[in-house]
Parts: sequence; structure tokens; C-alpha cells
Amino acid sequence: MDLTLWQYQFRIIMLGDSTVGKSSMLKRYTEDLFLECINQTVGVDFYVHFLEVEPGVRVKLQFWDTAGQERFKSVTRSYYRNSVGGLLVFDLGNRDSFEHVLQWHDEVRERVHPYNVLFVLVGHKSDRAKEGERAVDRAEAEKLASQLGAAYIEASSKTGHNVKEAFELLTRRVYQGLKSGEVQLREGWDGVKSSGPTMENLQRVHIDKPAEEKKTCAC
Repeated sequence: MDLTLWQYQFRIIMLGDSTVGKSSMLKRYTEDLFLECINQTVGVDFYVHFLEVEPGVRVKLQFWDTAGQERFKSVTRSYYRNSVGGLLVFDLGNRDSFEHVLQWHDEVRERVHPYNVLFVLVGHKSDRAKEGERAVDRAEAEKLASQLGAAYIEASSKTGHNVKEAFELLTRRVYQGLKSGEVQLREGWDGVKSSGPTMENLQRVHIDKPAEEKKTCAC
């Protein structure tokens, strides 16, 4: 793929409690891989992907995978500011992770105000939900999504079900938001319209991660 041929750059953040599967979703979407156990995110991880949202219009997606642990909140908060879209992820088999969605949503909104961020709510690990481990009803999740002005989708990184659809739904919502004025471009934002990536754009991207690593299953 010719990296000079993109017109927009969107920063997308992954939000949700630890172990809901944010990293697994990104791994499935960007590499089409699923690992039963992966290293738990410490601080913020970074991924890049490209998507053609309409003929001749390509978006460079910067994904920022935030750690869900409270002790890393001071690290992840600094990455909220320039985001234009967020996947709010909860585990369909974990009631607490669903009840914390509103806190994640409100925290981001507070830090990007007065600018707008668009969201998609994802009920993750739908494969487990089908096996009788569901702790959150679809109707309840759809109600919360409606309250947040977000779309709702259920996905599984293990099977690949709806993972691509979740990311592309959010990307297209942001793109349409730019066209309608719902999402505003602003000076100094990583998502500014551009004819292609410049060295300045690329050098601006950096990761600040604590030195420690903790290995747990975050599938």
C-alpha cells in the first residue's frame, strides 16, 4: 500500500476495563490474528491501519489501546485529547465491565470538550455469550448505546465475528461526522485533513509506557 495516498488521519481510542479484550480486537482487525493469551497492555499501545471509506478517500487510522487499570489512568488520559472516535468495549460475560462503560465515556468527553468524539459500544466475547455466559442482555446494551448517542454491535475476536464491522462502523461515522460538521477539525490535531503523511506527522507519534510489563491473559 502506498502510504502517501491518504486524505484523513483519525486517532481512535480503545476504552474499557482491563481484560475485556481491547488488544485482542485490535490484533484481529489489524493482523487477522487471535492469541488465547496476550500481554496485558501497560500504558498505551499503538497500531496503524488504512481504510477506504469511499472511492478515492482513504483514511489512516491511528489506534491507541489504553490500559484499563486505574493505576495507568494518568498515562492514558493524555491521549484522549486528540481523539475523534472511541470504541467503548465491555465483556458480555462481565457485568462490572458493562457498568463501567459510562465512566469511560464521561472521562473522555470531559477531556475533549468542547470538541466532539463519536463512539461505538462493543459487547465483546460474543462467542462466550452464546455458550450461556451472557451477563448483559442485548436490549440493555442497546439502551445504553442509545443514551450515549452511539451505535451498538456485538463481536468476538476469537471467531472474528463483527470485529472488522465494529472498526469500520466507527471510522465511517467519524468520516460522516466530518462531512456534516458534527466533528470539527482543529489546529494541531492529529486528525487534520492532509494530502499525505509528512515527516512532522510521523515524528509526532510517540508512545510513553512505563518500564514494567505484566503478563496476564487479556483475551
